[in-house]
Amino acid sequence: MELRQLEYLVTVVEEASFTKAAAKLHVAQPGVSAQVRQLERELGQSLLDRSGRTVRPTGAGAAVLPYARAALAAVAGARHVVDELTGLLRGRVAVGMVTSCAPLGLPDLLADFHEDHPGVEINLVEDNSDRLVAALRAGRLDTAVIGLAGPTPQGIGTETVADEPIVAAVGHGDPLAGRTGLALDALRDRALISLPRGTGLRTCLDEACAAAGFAPRIAFEAGDPNVLAQLAGRGLGVAILPGSLAAYHRATLHTITFTGPELRGRLALAWRSEGPASPAARALIDRARRALGPARP
Repeated sequence: MELRQLEYLVTVVEEASFTKAAAKLHVAQPGVSAQVRQLERELGQSLLDRSGRTVRPTGAGAAVLPYARAALAAVAGARHVVDELTGLLRGRVAVGMVTSCAPLGLPDLLADFHEDHPGVEINLVEDNSDRLVAALRAGRLDTAVIGLAGPTPQGIGTETVADEPIVAAVGHGDPLAGRTGLALDALRDRALISLPRGTGLRTCLDEACAAAGFAPRIAFEAGDPNVLAQLAGRGLGVAILPGSLAAYHRATLHTITFTGPELRGRLALAWRSEGPASPAARALIDRARRALGPARP
């Protein structure tokens, strides 16, 4: 039994596909299939059900998986201990970010880290906050900049790096363009322009509207806040934006503060608070905490 075979088995189960597992492992699919079958022959049991559209573990496979994951984690832990003793930083770190974190300077942070530790491979992905949190918990990400609308997610450590008001923004020709403030309830019947569900800003909006007794009428959704600003600037509705972004688009947008209730959006550096972290991941998290936070309202 080889560690490679256990790694292949775990990856196939996680991806529910030999093809996707091979792509993730950067190995030819026949090689993955051959190694898994060799493991099955050694154990004398079929570990994967290949009869459906997706690959699933058999009963024996489900029983083997925890031990396979534990063996892989033990080997990774041994490498981490040696790395710590020698002061060597190598391997890879996986970083996530929401679209609206661009002004925080994350690219500069990653570039400086790479310059100091060229042996560390850095991967960056962009996604909604809820999926980034799920990836942190699953160990697919080491750290991420996420949007927070409420309490810190369980099992996740955070440090706030930005905290600012969430505002309404309309084109200068909109009937609301003469207002400087309004209650959230005033938007009950207006077409709203917002980030998708799963983002911190959208969660904040949905929860505030629910508390006010109505569901927001979302006419347009986009993952890039700048697109929301452009849509509102063309008179297509009321954009719900971070205050700093609305101010950046002041040439085409009029900003309106929420007077009841006040809405605030937070961006936070997040990491998994439970489970092992590689020396490279810890070094990057420590540097990011120093460079990006703490934020002040």
